[in-house]
Amino acid sequence: MIQITILLVMISAAIAVGFALRRRDGKMRASETETTAESARTELLTSVGVDSSGPAVLHFSADWCGPCAAVRKVVAGVTEDLAGSPRPPLDIEIDIDAEPALAKELNVLSLPTTFVFDVEGRERFRISGVPKSADLRTALAPLTVG
Repeated sequence: MIQITILLVMISAAIAVGFALRRRDGKMRASETETTAESARTELLTSVGVDSSGPAVLHFSADWCGPCAAVRKVVAGVTEDLAGSPRPPLDIEIDIDAEPALAKELNVLSLPTTFVFDVEGRERFRISGVPKSADLRTALAPLTVG
């Protein structure tokens, strides 16, 4: 009987830990920019299309990443909705296998990972998992006004 009780406690603890870890998936968190190696970071971002022409949604993906297809749809829908704004957002998809230096510079640890950059190339938000379109639109809308 004691063994069954211990087993049930262990299973309950594992479930609680799983829920705690999954709670952050798809949530938008404000990013803190680092001041070290800014020029290298800026150069890497510029090489993939993050520039002063408008805010950018940069999302890392891979052919083998299933949830990345959902991210493509969400980002494409939101950027299409905001295409008529004074500063329409750019939709930039990066294959993590093709740009490992940028992924390392931005500390991408899992896929999918999505970033929102303002017109000055500053990281404003980082989203792990599939973003909700309402959250992404809320993050981008203030950046698209002139």
